[in-house]
Amino acid sequence: MRIHLSSIFVDDQDKALRFYTDVLGFVKKTEVPLGEYRWLTVVSPEDPDGTELVLEPEGHPAARPYKEALAQDGIPVTSFAVTDVRAEADRLRGLGVRFTQEPLETGPVTTAVFDDTCGNLIQIAQYH
Repeated sequence: MRIHLSSIFVDDQDKALRFYTDVLGFVKKTEVPLGEYRWLTVVSPEDPDGTELVLEPEGHPAARPYKEALAQDGIPVTSFAVTDVRAEADRLRGLGVRFTQEPLETGPVTTAVFDDTCGNLIQIAQYH
């Protein structure tokens, strides 16, 4: 058994696709029209056949309160692995990304947290 899909609720699929591809560097994998929305996934260019991240519209009534509660408490909705958190944070800051937690070393991991512009906090993590 392996993880095939993981979802993240976004307030605007087009904006999310631009952010996750143009800024974070993911690649669009799937786009299937489904009425008002799309089945829209991105993958890491380092693992194009790996886990897909679904850019899920926040249409369900529970989605927005869930996202807002996590963001208000400073809790990231997901975490992405990077080889160098400080370098990645510098790169993203240069692209206008706003960080809510600067790189912080906590034992065997260094993390940072940023706003994805779609209502979510995202953590990047480097394991030592």
